[in-house]
Amino acid sequence: MKSVRLTLLCMAAAVLSACSTPFCDAPGGLCSPQPAKTSLPPPPVAPRPLPMPLPKPPPEPTPPPAEVFAVTMPGATPEDRSQMAPRAEPPAIVRTVDDNALPSNTPIRIGLLLPLRSETLGTASDAVRAGFMAAWERDRDNITVTVLETGDVPQDILAAYARALLNQDLVVGPLSRAAVATVAASPLVSKPTIALNYPEGYGQPGAGPLPPHMVSIGLSIEEEARQAAQWAAAEQPEGAALVLTTSSPWQRRVANAFAAQWQKLGRPVRTVELSAPDGYLSDPELVQLRASLRQNLPALLFSAMGADQTRQLRLALASVMTSEPTNPTFSTADALPPAAPTPTEQFSSLPIYGTSALNPGRVNNFPTQDLDGVRLLDLPWQVQRDHPAVMVYPRPLQTGVGSADMARLYALGIDAYRVAREIGRHPVGRFHLDGVTGKLTIDFGQGPAQFERIEQSAVYQNGAPAPLNP
Repeated sequence: MKSVRLTLLCMAAAVLSACSTPFCDAPGGLCSPQPAKTSLPPPPVAPRPLPMPLPKPPPEPTPPPAEVFAVTMPGATPEDRSQMAPRAEPPAIVRTVDDNALPSNTPIRIGLLLPLRSETLGTASDAVRAGFMAAWERDRDNITVTVLETGDVPQDILAAYARALLNQDLVVGPLSRAAVATVAASPLVSKPTIALNYPEGYGQPGAGPLPPHMVSIGLSIEEEARQAAQWAAAEQPEGAALVLTTSSPWQRRVANAFAAQWQKLGRPVRTVELSAPDGYLSDPELVQLRASLRQNLPALLFSAMGADQTRQLRLALASVMTSEPTNPTFSTADALPPAAPTPTEQFSSLPIYGTSALNPGRVNNFPTQDLDGVRLLDLPWQVQRDHPAVMVYPRPLQTGVGSADMARLYALGIDAYRVAREIGRHPVGRFHLDGVTGKLTIDFGQGPAQFERIEQSAVYQNGAPAPLNP
């Protein structure tokens, strides 16, 4: 028995030594014999097939040449549409001296200094800015433009100009006479500056020159009067001139400019100032003028007045007068002539010259047919719609009183950009530009700058100014 017990104890010890958990009796339990684990490498993954290459696209056909279309602006008349033939480029700029030219890809920074915050000049500034940006949009040429807004206070203008000199390569502006005089009198002008007006008295005896880095390209009605004197003297080589004006300050300036230039040419001149209550010329004074013309007939008349007053003058000279001393009247066309024939044809057909003030633009109901035959000077932008430069720039729709003046300032903005672009690329030299404000000649960077603008001559025909010798 003792041997049997020993045998059973030995068998129990062997079983306990082979199992470490109490669940040895469970089939397949932890104590069940387990196969040895081995780490085998994963089965190889077959590589994905590469996509088939796409066939090369066929070569694109050569595109057809670009078509150019003339876009009719709102409000354009049939005559405008007939003159809107497409032109690819404005007239080329002609240079007579080309020193120190910069590479064509050199970046240029232009500051446009305008009194956009001014109550009196804000609208004019907007017109200049619109023209300037229209020209820039068409010919950016690696040029950046920064608009610098100012008011009317001289300190504000000088501060803005000083800041522009720090960040810009050249400055265009200011716009008003007083602002240009303020900048010109300061010691700040050290970079090319293209002023948009003239200081008061500029070009007159005793007036100082502009700084060497400044050139003025403003629209000057006094300069128009001087050009009109040259033109009239060439067409009427003999005889005196009679200048007609009212007491308006700007008309007096125009009258004085014409008379001074006429006297420089060695020709006699006489000035008559007419009263104009409420804008209408005095009838008694027009009667006296007719009597004076009978006694002393000039070779021509120069009107320093606007379109409406010149029209009144024209009608008075062309009408037949009845001589009632206390109440002079002008009869209708079918009235009987006076007993003693008045040689009205001697002075009603006198040549009349004037400035752009005679062209009010397309004002509704203004009888411009009464001005037929009157000669004037104006910008190509206003009287020469088929000019190569005029045709390539957009024409904004402008209506209302003064729109003709705003159109001229818009044109000034276009030419201001073209001049600035040329000076930026060629800091030194003389060049000619057939611009939308006239034929321009600029000499810059060779001592005091020089500028000249020759405007377009025109004559009223069928109620509209038509260019002469375009």
